[in-house]
Amino acid sequence: MTTAVTGSVLLLNASYEPLQMISVKRAVNLLLADKVQAVEGVHSRLRTVNRVFEVPLVVRLVYYVNVPRPGVTWSRRAVLERDGWVCVYCGVGLGDKKQGKFLAKSDFTIDHLIPKSRGGKNTWGNTACACSVCNNRKANRTPHEAGMKLLYEPKTPRGHVLVVRGQVPNEWVKYLDLG
Repeated sequence: MTTAVTGSVLLLNASYEPLQMISVKRAVNLLLADKVQAVEGVHSRLRTVNRVFEVPLVVRLVYYVNVPRPGVTWSRRAVLERDGWVCVYCGVGLGDKKQGKFLAKSDFTIDHLIPKSRGGKNTWGNTACACSVCNNRKANRTPHEAGMKLLYEPKTPRGHVLVVRGQVPNEWVKYLDLG
């Protein structure tokens, strides 16, 4: 979704994950229906007969909304890219040195947390990038059985990307991945 920033309010999920930019009118309706809370900033002020209503720049849903993640297809390459070519067990990455050699893309493999021989599937939550040394050490066991801790939990990558044009308000920057 590409939207111009001018005249928009940033809508966050209850988890503070950015969902979309909405119009001032929609933000006011959600605020009046107690479906969102003001988070920060003042987009504009609306004057009624009895009061001045401040419309925030950022609002957050009161209840978490599960956002479907369509279009994110699992593949070996996609898992390695999601994990940034960093081993889930030892944290060594592409170009780092391990056992006297610099690691290349060919030194990384996909590890199934629940091994395929035990019914583990090729899913985002069951697969992670591992260097060949750690993957061989873990072998046909779960990480717990092998006494190996995960440095991060493998998750489904986000398939929906919020694209903004124009000047981004300072109040939005900490909620958007602009790096």
